[in-house]
Amino acid sequence: MASSPGIYLTMAAPATLDAPAGSQNETPSPSEPQGQTATQERPQTHQQVEQLPPYNVVLLNDDDHTYEYVIEMLLRLFGIEPGRGFLMAKMVDAQGRVNIVTTHKELAELRRDQIHAFGRDQRIMACKGSMSAIIEPAFGGDDVPDGKDGNAGQGGGERDR
Repeated sequence: MASSPGIYLTMAAPATLDAPAGSQNETPSPSEPQGQTATQERPQTHQQVEQLPPYNVVLLNDDDHTYEYVIEMLLRLFGIEPGRGFLMAKMVDAQGRVNIVTTHKELAELRRDQIHAFGRDQRIMACKGSMSAIIEPAFGGDDVPDGKDGNAGQGGGERDR
């Protein structure tokens, strides 16, 4: 830091919050360097946070919605970029379903309901409403994910918390 001639900056050593009361006035032990205060380490507490079981939000295919509708819905509801949205639209068309996001059950239910409330595809006159979506346990309940069920990884690993 540049200073003007004749102005001198001095800095005091910071006090530590972990030092016992009155330790700043005590004489440091010979093993401590001058100007530093001994600190006590806090015992580490290991709290285990219970993780909620993951659920997939699965978009189901139908013949009443265009790729453009799917791409727009994924962008507006989930923030999924159009390029990835197009790939997901192709996947739901080819496989009949696609995992959109994996999250805890309450948020998965909200996301499913948002899909159901998105509205009809204005591009198709015969379209009567929104696409269908379901939620399901991400790993088939208590199963370990093995990638053999045809769904593993379809959501692109995206997590919504």
